[in-house]
Amino acid sequence: MSVYLDNNSTTALDPQVLDAMLPYFKDIHGNPSSVHRYGRLTRNALEQARDQVARLAGARNEQVIFTSGGTEANNLAILGALSHKAPAHLAVSSIEHASIIEPAKSLFKKGWKLDLVNVDSGCYILADNLKSVISEDTRLVSVMMANNETGVVQDIQSLKQGIQSDQILFHSDASQVAGKLPLNFNEINIDMMTLSSHKIYGPQGAGALIANRSIELEPVLYGGGQERGIRNGTENIAAIVGFGAAAELAIKQLEETQKHLRSLRDQLERELAAMQNITLFAAESDRLPNTLQFAVNDFDGEALLMLLDKKGIAVSSGSACQSSAGAPSHVLLAMGVKPELAKHAIRVSFGRNNIAKDVQILIEALKDITLIQHKSMCVG
Repeated sequence: MSVYLDNNSTTALDPQVLDAMLPYFKDIHGNPSSVHRYGRLTRNALEQARDQVARLAGARNEQVIFTSGGTEANNLAILGALSHKAPAHLAVSSIEHASIIEPAKSLFKKGWKLDLVNVDSGCYILADNLKSVISEDTRLVSVMMANNETGVVQDIQSLKQGIQSDQILFHSDASQVAGKLPLNFNEINIDMMTLSSHKIYGPQGAGALIANRSIELEPVLYGGGQERGIRNGTENIAAIVGFGAAAELAIKQLEETQKHLRSLRDQLERELAAMQNITLFAAESDRLPNTLQFAVNDFDGEALLMLLDKKGIAVSSGSACQSSAGAPSHVLLAMGVKPELAKHAIRVSFGRNNIAKDVQILIEALKDITLIQHKSMCVG
């Protein structure tokens, strides 16, 4: 029996999403930039998906720019907004995904001043920390809406208001929030927001940058003028159609999904609290309903991950994009967690397909693994 508990890395493709995509793999194959009937069919599908994603984001259709995924959307937000400007200053949170931190560092190498904004022990960006790095040279701030490792949700609207400048662009990566919490891009009044299809039971290879039309974005790729000339290249229609279908399902199922995920997370948290040598991270913070990060204090996180994998249980030691690096989580280090404890961390992220029995299977596996280790230590 296998148990998948790594839904923040990627979710399973919903069967209804696959059904929506299949015609665009087999029968409908026009280029949406073509003016003939085949092209119009795919153009209509593209615009329908744009409408669906816009409604999920609480945005307008014209604010949706389709990309190949969250990484490209984040790069477009950072490099597209700043690379054509004279070097000045940008600030990003110290707990961002690599697809924010790395393009920010690339600008630093080109003469930009870069500040990584600190978090507290609860993984919160403090308004005073952000204000302290803002100057008249600041051109952009990026703070993720919810952390992919701890699940901690930031008060983006308050952080944006605290900057007190309409001249500073504000971007937020909402990839982990979509489908788990309500989104309203225009209500929180930020300038750009990232979404990713495969985090909401859609296909890999599709994402979106939600961006105000007033922002001057320089394309990262040059070509045929697709997506208002901001994201050039023939659109991946099947993936985008799937993204739209997944967004539609996420809207319809949001309340039910939240309740289900929170019940599983709380069940796991209660079970872990009853065990010895367990450290829960950001347990008192406002978190995504599906995410829990913890450490078995005597176990290296990568070793524990592999032992659980042998039992058919898939968890993560942090971001999937950096799971092979072997270093402690930069998120936990930013929270002030000691490196030796941070290396013990694993993350459980539930999805719509998980059930209460999955929690019990995980707990029994953890008890079995730790018992075996305890016995081996006693023998040694």
